[in-house]
Amino acid sequence: MIVDLPNTTTSKVSKKIQSLREQGGVIALGRVLTLVVVTKSGLQEEAIEAANEASREHPCRIIVLADAGSSAPNRLDAQIRVGGDAGASEVIVLRGFGELAEESESLVAALLLPDAPIVAWWPHGAPKNASETSIGRIAHRRITDSANEAEPQVALENIRNTYKAGDTDLAWTRLTNWRIQLAAVLDQTDTSPVTAVAVEGASDSPSTILLAAWLTLSLDAPVTIVADPAGTGIRRVRLTRTSGDVQLFRPGLSIAELTQPGQPAQRISLPRRSLRDCLAEELRRLDPDGTFGLVLGALDLVRDWEDAPLLALV
Repeated sequence: MIVDLPNTTTSKVSKKIQSLREQGGVIALGRVLTLVVVTKSGLQEEAIEAANEASREHPCRIIVLADAGSSAPNRLDAQIRVGGDAGASEVIVLRGFGELAEESESLVAALLLPDAPIVAWWPHGAPKNASETSIGRIAHRRITDSANEAEPQVALENIRNTYKAGDTDLAWTRLTNWRIQLAAVLDQTDTSPVTAVAVEGASDSPSTILLAAWLTLSLDAPVTIVADPAGTGIRRVRLTRTSGDVQLFRPGLSIAELTQPGQPAQRISLPRRSLRDCLAEELRRLDPDGTFGLVLGALDLVRDWEDAPLLALV
């Protein structure tokens, strides 16, 4: 069911939701959190689709603040989606014009679930300081996506400079499977120290930089970043040890090959993660991600090893 409420107020939206509940019980009450999505009008559907899919694991109320343009007269258009049009969630889309185009706690206050955690997500257009925005100040977790920014490296540096507990970025979440596989490799191989690391990844991928920083922090070894063409994602990690190199290489989009000294090559499932999977992981944990904060602090270590920009062709 989709209900449109043109030229409305959040108070009227809240009353309409209550009315729908009383009429047919079409909105379930078992929500575990409120997800506030801050985006531009016209860009919201991809985020809503991913949030709907993630909500099947984490039932929530999704509030979308879509900036429809500050030059128009003040107006608020709303849309309520429930039932089959909203997955396991209830979706409220607020398209603000004029002064209402700017994200504001006052726009969502009447629609927040009582006594439930609040997660803020900026799928595009990460703020300069997420924790200091009107929505960020009330959120338990704040999710950005530096990979969607015009200058991903600059966006990642800005996240590092403004980081507060509760911040995270989907460029980090996309690394979960790489980190799991590399940690397993290190647990299974001999104890000879890693003397050098090479990370090969796309030149436009902040995930490449974060993986290099995580390995620098974890292994206390110099890390070289090899920049591939834009759009190729992470392709290879090579760990240099006195007993022989260990390499995890993903030439395509889903299957990686693990090679180790004295062992046959192994094929490992290592698919690129979908937006839905990354968002679901972030909604799974509402406590601060301390490891992410530590890795952001290690970005300078990556730069110091090379005495060069974070991404340099090798």
